[in-house]
Amino acid sequence: MKILKTALFISLIITFCTPAVMGQSRRIAAAEEAFSSFQYNLAATRYKKAFSKTKSRPEKDRISFQMGECYRMMNSTKKAEASYRRIIKSDYARRNPIVYLNYADMLRANEKYDIAKDYYAMYAENVPEDLRGANGVKSCELAAEWIANPTKYTVANVKKANSKSDDFAAGYADKFYNALIFTSTREGSTGKGLDDWTGQNFSDLFQTRQDRKGEWSEPTLADAEGKLNTAANEGTPVFNDKFTTLYYTRCGSAEDEATNCKILVVKRAGRSWGEATELNLGSDSTVTNGHPTLSTDELTIIFSSDRKGGQGGKDLWIATRKTPGEDFSKPMNLGPQVNTPGDEVFPFLKNDSIIYFASNGHPGLGGLDLFKSVLRGKEWTVPVNLEVPVNSSGDDFAMIFQPGEDQGFYTSNRKGGKGGDDLYSFINPPLVFTLQGTVKDDRTLQFIPMASVKLVGSDGSSVEAKTDPKGFYSFSKSQIKPNTTYDLTVVKDNYFNKKARETTVGVEKNRDFVIDFILEPIPEKPVVLPDILYDLAKWDLKPQYQDSLQGLIKTLLENETIVVELAAHTDARDTDERNDILSQRRAESVVNYLIERGIDPARLVAKGYGERTPRTLAKDVRKEGFLFKTGTTLTELYIDSLKTVPEKEAAHALNRRTEFKVLSKDFVPKPKNQQFAQKVEIKINPEENIVTLETGKGNSLMIPCIINGYNVKVMYDRNDRGLIFSLPEAQKLLQSGAITKDDFIGDANVVLAEGSIADKAVFRLKEMRIGQQNATNVEASVSHKLTEGVIMGESTISMFGRFKLDENSKQLIFN
Repeated sequence: MKILKTALFISLIITFCTPAVMGQSRRIAAAEEAFSSFQYNLAATRYKKAFSKTKSRPEKDRISFQMGECYRMMNSTKKAEASYRRIIKSDYARRNPIVYLNYADMLRANEKYDIAKDYYAMYAENVPEDLRGANGVKSCELAAEWIANPTKYTVANVKKANSKSDDFAAGYADKFYNALIFTSTREGSTGKGLDDWTGQNFSDLFQTRQDRKGEWSEPTLADAEGKLNTAANEGTPVFNDKFTTLYYTRCGSAEDEATNCKILVVKRAGRSWGEATELNLGSDSTVTNGHPTLSTDELTIIFSSDRKGGQGGKDLWIATRKTPGEDFSKPMNLGPQVNTPGDEVFPFLKNDSIIYFASNGHPGLGGLDLFKSVLRGKEWTVPVNLEVPVNSSGDDFAMIFQPGEDQGFYTSNRKGGKGGDDLYSFINPPLVFTLQGTVKDDRTLQFIPMASVKLVGSDGSSVEAKTDPKGFYSFSKSQIKPNTTYDLTVVKDNYFNKKARETTVGVEKNRDFVIDFILEPIPEKPVVLPDILYDLAKWDLKPQYQDSLQGLIKTLLENETIVVELAAHTDARDTDERNDILSQRRAESVVNYLIERGIDPARLVAKGYGERTPRTLAKDVRKEGFLFKTGTTLTELYIDSLKTVPEKEAAHALNRRTEFKVLSKDFVPKPKNQQFAQKVEIKINPEENIVTLETGKGNSLMIPCIINGYNVKVMYDRNDRGLIFSLPEAQKLLQSGAITKDDFIGDANVVLAEGSIADKAVFRLKEMRIGQQNATNVEASVSHKLTEGVIMGESTISMFGRFKLDENSKQLIFN
């Protein structure tokens, strides 16, 4: 590990007990000086000598912590773990809970997830406002799941390009994408001596090229003239889209190793390099900037920095400009959705809308993990961990993609590598989905052969399969595509159709979908619907019983070719004539509700059977505590034979029912974009022109009307203020298409401004019906003072003809 990498992904350390106490040994002072100068390898050596000479237990604990910090910054996780473990139960740790967090981080990096979880929980208990404790617990819980269920990524060590040193943060070096420029501390780098931070060589930019056989050449310095590589640390290169300008990071200088990191820009012409200049991202020389990634037009840059205003540690920042020749605007933080109190580093911008980056602040496997976030509008989505095998318990970072491909390179120091950090290639193979299942008979649970299973995708695809003798159907990987939603319809003669839906949207792993169907045979006898109860001598369908029709609605929507009869039956306690009329009205009320729910009226037949067809029970039925046996026919004679009045009432209730049966199976559905005419009739007394009124809030009288084909209940207004709509009711008509902008009087752009309807706006209704009475071009107005509903008085009703309103019997009688 080296200064460039760790300077940009390890949080700045605020040391505890800064050496300022008089009498402190020169060894400790020298160690502290090296630590504050980021020379962690040198500091660790000096702390180790000071530890052996110190007798004070508190001071030994403090030095152990500092040694742990040095090893952590050097990414020597096992040595760091041992240093923290020496003090984990000490007073020092209790006074400084950060010990628990850093110890847990090292345990997690060393794959000791169960122990790490305990210390993350301990840190969360001591510092509840810091989410790193809770995220650590979550990370340990997720690790086992991710390891057991790896994603479909395949990764491979690029052995020819790697060395025993650190090789990391590659970028594509030409337009053919067969050359890489990357960072390395291998032998042959330009810097003299060893970096006191890491104990390795100073890093430089190297390059390698892939031949036609896919073999990588021996890496060489990307620049031997000293324009790119210097005695300082260089790395994290990225070219612009034309490969004419290189952006990269330099940390330290030949004169001062502790100098902060900065982003440099250099032009390339052929094999020659220009002079590197610092990218202007603000004048604060104490700020560390690095790890640039650019948009395809070179007008947006995202980079990592420890500047003020972030979430903590190193954050990702974004800046823009109008032309490539200008300076970037003031950088803006990507926000808490992406950034954490930990470190977010090594970003890569894909397709100008997806960012891949490394973080040790989001839940992960250990060290740095790779994450993905997508720009939606102006917000970045919650970062998603790329999981195993891309991520490991070590550091995984600096992912790049080849344009137009789901493959590229990234860096990892996982076990099994050639050196410290190694370059790895990756490829994300196409997702593979299949869909299969069986189709069975609901009555017999036997397989149904030769059933048609139609698959229609949201991408416009359509394919059909037939079930085999064992009722099996399947759709192959070529037929099930990623990011697509599929509707399945199963069709078989003499069975109700069945539908289902499945989606691959958001599914990130290969999957074999299984959907089994059970088809219901179309019955020859009528099917009794769940209880629909009416008030005595009434036929209005109450809202609480509309749920009883949801199953029928689903069946009708899934079976667009069937025509059904809705049959209503009464009990025998009235005259035949009255029961016939009452049952017909009840059947029609059900039909009207189905039409309102979008069922084509041509598929519905309403029929009232009165009391003429007593119910024969197809199974045992318990009603009001009384058991009625299978095969019983509830005739009037049978009911009279029952012993008690409650038992007779229960039998009468079973006779009062609504049934449906299939009349035909060859109806031709109308095209989806063709509206069928709504023939909703308000049923009136067949002998008199009488409309029955309903009771509304506060005992108000509600008049059922049809306005431009839509059912509306209008409250009778004794003050006769005209026909007035509340704003919500007027908006319902407008949104449903019952009225349009052309129906408003005046300038519609003013009346309908800002998505609302102006107060006192006036509009005309093309047709309005009450019972059998019609009126056309009826003028109405909108009142914002009226909070709900619609009102009208006598002057409006008189437009439909002479009438009498009987409030006692709640009837509107037209002469």
